[in-house]
Amino acid sequence: MKAPDHPVPSGDRRIGRLLMDALRLIPGVTVDLACRLRSRDPSGEKAARFEALGARAAEALLRRYAARPETRPDLWFTYHLYYKAPDWIGPRVAAALGIPYVVAEASLSAKRGAGAFATASAAVAAALQSAAASLSLNPIDAAALARLVPGLTQVPLMPFLDLTAYHAAAAQRHAARVDLAARLGLSPAEPWLLAVGMMRAGDKAASFRLLAEALQPLRDRPWSLLLVGDGPARAALEPAFAPFGKRVQWLGTLPETALPPLYAACDWLVWPAVNEAIGMALLEAQAAGLPVIAGAAGAIPTLIGEGETGFLVPVGDSAAFTVRLGAALVTAPAPFRVAALARTAERHSLPAASARLADLLTDLGVR
Repeated sequence: MKAPDHPVPSGDRRIGRLLMDALRLIPGVTVDLACRLRSRDPSGEKAARFEALGARAAEALLRRYAARPETRPDLWFTYHLYYKAPDWIGPRVAAALGIPYVVAEASLSAKRGAGAFATASAAVAAALQSAAASLSLNPIDAAALARLVPGLTQVPLMPFLDLTAYHAAAAQRHAARVDLAARLGLSPAEPWLLAVGMMRAGDKAASFRLLAEALQPLRDRPWSLLLVGDGPARAALEPAFAPFGKRVQWLGTLPETALPPLYAACDWLVWPAVNEAIGMALLEAQAAGLPVIAGAAGAIPTLIGEGETGFLVPVGDSAAFTVRLGAALVTAPAPFRVAALARTAERHSLPAASARLADLLTDLGVR
């Protein structure tokens, strides 16, 4: 994954930062970003190289801890290891120091045990077998880990946010809506749809294309669509939305601080979520009181209260997305906004996640 301080935004970076924030909320806990080695290998051809780099990085860290004992960690924490990005460092350091090794959002697939990713997949399996605990944000991944690593201690953790800015934006929804209408020339009389995602080839591009396809049968209905995000696939995606003309506005990449009022001002977040693992933008939207229509991929069914904070659609089914979106265009979103604010406060707050992590550290004997 990207390092938490990487300049390019992503869901991975977002969750990594939030996990660090949640740990820092625990009294007596300090968090050190031990290494920025990015081990993602899309082809599986660089496993030996990354393994060697990881070994050298682990040796350097162990030398540092020996020279400066006050920096020696009590626990090693790794986020998001999977067959394209194993953890080549953490298990070595944890074993050498005799400290607990904890992972979050890990995944393992039996079919990757052979072929180009066999070495990397074996490294993930070995890391999980050595782990003291695995924090599970995605129930689908958790079920696979229960089958493939039977002795692994799994700790469910709901995806979470610092809700402060989002709830504050929701309280100022009217002002945000007036401002957005003035800046973008939007009509307050018609629904404002919003989609947020990186524009890159693969699943993200597939989600944008499916959204354009789902909107085609609704082109004679009143709505405006705002697209937030950018990336190398944008030029290839623009033709899919061209038939809608000025009803679609491309806002590009926005700073994190600009998103809460944007969420609060709109009427529905719409995202097909093709092969989405968690969908942090969907959680952010609801935290600002914006109801969601999304594909039921990964952890997304745990984020959305079906019929209360939004609606789930079978992944990849553009016709079903059209039907649900068409119904939403004539549905008052106000009750969904109230429910979304209540649900995020109850289930997805930063303090709640921090308390969950504090309990884990206590169970592991490190606080």
